[in-house]
Amino acid sequence: MKMMNLLQAGAVALAVTAAAGITQARADAPLVETGSSLLYPLFNLWVPAYTASHPGADITTTSTGSGAGIAQAFKGLVNIGASDAYLSDTMAHDHTNMLSIPLAISSQAINYNLPGITHLKLSGPILAGIYSGKITQWNDPAIAAANPGVALPNHVIIPVHRTDGSGDTFIFTQYLSASDAAWRSTVRFGTSVSWPAVTGGIGANGNQGMVTAAQANPYSIAYIGVSFANQAAQAGLGQAKLLNKAGHYVLPTPATISAAAASVANSTPADERISMVFAPGVHAYPIVNYEYAIINTQQSSPDVAAAVRTFLTWAITEGNSMSFLKQVHFMPLPAAVVELSKAQIAKIQ
Repeated sequence: MKMMNLLQAGAVALAVTAAAGITQARADAPLVETGSSLLYPLFNLWVPAYTASHPGADITTTSTGSGAGIAQAFKGLVNIGASDAYLSDTMAHDHTNMLSIPLAISSQAINYNLPGITHLKLSGPILAGIYSGKITQWNDPAIAAANPGVALPNHVIIPVHRTDGSGDTFIFTQYLSASDAAWRSTVRFGTSVSWPAVTGGIGANGNQGMVTAAQANPYSIAYIGVSFANQAAQAGLGQAKLLNKAGHYVLPTPATISAAAASVANSTPADERISMVFAPGVHAYPIVNYEYAIINTQQSSPDVAAAVRTFLTWAITEGNSMSFLKQVHFMPLPAAVVELSKAQIAKIQ
């Protein structure tokens, strides 16, 4: 009789669940992520830790560039499109099912191959001049004025840029657009841009490609995501101090990255699409950004949606531990931004 009562109770529970339209989704469906080469090293730390604590979880990750991550997320070819860039206003307006969810905070370094010069001082207008071909020599008066007493070489500058669709390019060109009116009205910004024709300029694929190209070409300069800071240092590349909005030259350090993020956290909108370029603050580094997961709210099944929600929630909470982030020179999301990301994650179904 007791067994019959249990069976009857189970049947009633199932009936109630069905009537309410509730399904018990599993959270261990296989997931695929691709995109940002800047985020890729962090995913390589996250995924083994996550799968170790979530038996049955299966996540495949690849580094293809932010442009590919966004495109494949839109096409439904991947569950998570990793991107340094948020969706444009047009994309967000035309595709209300697509989300830009911050996972962590990163920055971008300006590295150069000038042996003996460790921390050259540079600014947005100087870099816009270099990448537009208006500043061609390392001993140009503008660079010399920012670096009094530094023995600058009388040599042509070799600017290196990304050839793949890249969130790093998005952030860097956004910075140049904010720094220089001519750049803003001509080249503009995006994951891919029509780079001005500069004599000696070099294209490279991915952040590792940028490091390799800069190392192989003395007198070169490159924009490289900070998750590759160790590789850049091992390659003997210098790292620039950049002029911030308050008029101070700063390096991308935990303190300067956090200062920039803190100044923007409370003004981050509900959809979390915001630029942190030239964030205000005496100590703020000028090229800081949220690292995004580009997500379709309509996943292929309830199980897949549950798996995406569970992983992303882990990423912005346990995954935002400095035990992970410090290895790639990232910083954790401010508490207010974690709550905004949780609200967006809850929309995935």
